[in-house]
Amino acid sequence: MTIAAVRTHRLSAPLHTPFVTALRRTTTVETLLVEVVDRDGRSGFGEAPQVWQVTGASVAGSESCVRELLGPMLTGRDPDELVARCTEVQRAVAGNEAAKAAVDVALHDLAARRLGVPLVRLLGGATLRVPTDVTLAAGDAVDLAAAARQRQAEGFGVLKLKVGTDAAGDLDRVRAVRAAVGTGMRIRLDANQGWTPREAVRVIRGIADAGLDVELVEQPVPRWDLDGLAWVSDRVDVPILADESVFGVRDLVEVIRRRAADMVNVKLAKCGGLHPARTLLDLAAAHDMGTVIGSMMESQVGIGAAASLAAAYRTTAVPDLDAAWWLAWSPVRGGIRYDGATVVLPDSPGLGVTAVAEAKVQPRG
Repeated sequence: MTIAAVRTHRLSAPLHTPFVTALRRTTTVETLLVEVVDRDGRSGFGEAPQVWQVTGASVAGSESCVRELLGPMLTGRDPDELVARCTEVQRAVAGNEAAKAAVDVALHDLAARRLGVPLVRLLGGATLRVPTDVTLAAGDAVDLAAAARQRQAEGFGVLKLKVGTDAAGDLDRVRAVRAAVGTGMRIRLDANQGWTPREAVRVIRGIADAGLDVELVEQPVPRWDLDGLAWVSDRVDVPILADESVFGVRDLVEVIRRRAADMVNVKLAKCGGLHPARTLLDLAAAHDMGTVIGSMMESQVGIGAAASLAAAYRTTAVPDLDAAWWLAWSPVRGGIRYDGATVVLPDSPGLGVTAVAEAKVQPRG
């Protein structure tokens, strides 16, 4: 049995609410779906989201990588040699993590379908329900408090509050959200590289002194400033989560060596797919480092893969898998769904995606 074709589908899907961070503001998800088809006509799907400000990946760039290099390389090869195929994908091109992630996930999806099992089973897990936090987009204190109350009413128990746009006002934002939801909800912060090291220490200590009970602080300083990240981690008691500072194994090794963070956020589109993500999770665990599995702004395809990984590799903190919840509609048929604060995986082969909603995408290949 061989791979017969590798296809791409461009997608632009609207969000029901604008998504705002210290790095960007967006009202749509721009992404590329990759479809790997075997000779029997089975299809496996993966996703390469466009995230200019974090990964530098674009739909056009990912599509070019898949169509010109990764797709031709895989066509005619045996999809059941999963480790070999994924290793070849990782070695075929420098960078292009989103494109590699899409192909890697599509290969895993196809392998699971060929075995007739859900992707989570292929990865070694059993549960089909995975908890998630929900993000509060950056805004003023009043708007954040209102959004927090609404998310609480919808059943979410962990809020991820975007900060970093204005260090002087971030303490008031956290205070407003905590007052709105009371003590029963967990609150984590994501500065998206928005603070200097001194600002980070000042804000985090202020939050601790005010008794606002923050679970963790994600990527407080620019990704390249590992010295600054270590300086912050050494001066605050709240756990520090490295996100943009860690793309691959070498990055994580350096963070561990410098003791720059207490935790790491593993994202498929950032590290290159399920194959390298499992290595990152194992490496973190071997060094007693906390883990979160997260996502970019992507669809049910990418979230389904990340949730399957989270179901198989239990992380030390609730995963960050609400991205597809922000979509106004699903670009695929089948796949995951949300039940309050839970991602529900389908009990069907692979990711459970049965078709791409062709009326809402631009197919290529």
